[in-house]
Amino acid sequence: MVNIKELRPERSARAAFGAHLRRLREARGWSQEDLAGPMEYSSQHISAVETDRKPPTLRFSRKADVVFGTAGTDDSFERQWREIRHGNLLEGFQEYVVYEGRAVELRLYNIGIIPGLLQTPEYARVLADSAVQRRAITPEQATERVTFLTERQAALARDPAPMVFVTMDESCIRRPVGGPAVMDAQLARLIEFAEQPNTLLQVAPYEIGERRTLNLPVNLLTLSDRSVICYAESQAQGNLDREPTSVLPMLTAYHQLHAEALSQAASVAMISQLRKGTP
Repeated sequence: MVNIKELRPERSARAAFGAHLRRLREARGWSQEDLAGPMEYSSQHISAVETDRKPPTLRFSRKADVVFGTAGTDDSFERQWREIRHGNLLEGFQEYVVYEGRAVELRLYNIGIIPGLLQTPEYARVLADSAVQRRAITPEQATERVTFLTERQAALARDPAPMVFVTMDESCIRRPVGGPAVMDAQLARLIEFAEQPNTLLQVAPYEIGERRTLNLPVNLLTLSDRSVICYAESQAQGNLDREPTSVLPMLTAYHQLHAEALSQAASVAMISQLRKGTP
């Protein structure tokens, strides 16, 4: 009798992918050898994916979608692969990143955490490792999350470079992450960012109080045709919006916040004081 390994799809996104593959295969009465032919992969490879001993690839996922007829559905293997690839990214964020790589202007606002595009690898790693400790993501997803962020940052080093406007709540620079060495390097990175010719960095100080116009992180992208896309997220959900009737008020709120925030010179001075250990 063949010893069939019990699967635990709740363990990780990769394990869920393998269990999904086995479930659809068995529903059709196919053995791994039966599936090997149309998949153009060996039965050993299919077994390794099902039991989470080998990660699925994009090619494997798309081939499975063709074989099982799941392409473009909620149960598609490619969709599951992208969830593995990007480590539990919020809905809408993957599509947002595509536009981010094309935008001619980026306007970012964050609360509590330095915006991802300005994070050092060490700062990003601390945040990812914290998510692992909370069991929100796996160690593999944490590594992928940091790698993905590095790829996003590299995509902005293009010619011509986009204009990048960043407004941060004061909590972003005052919240300690990873200890003094990590924070010092992160604050130094912000100062370097502000020195670039295509950037503007501003801190929205606590003292503006109720005049803070945005209460959630917001990313606004201006594309080459001057259309604007807005991406906003909460703790559990992201939303990509292209409708002018809802995007333009967000752009107005961003400009109003920009007017209340410190100038770049004053913002850099505040960050420099924090590096020196003065309030």
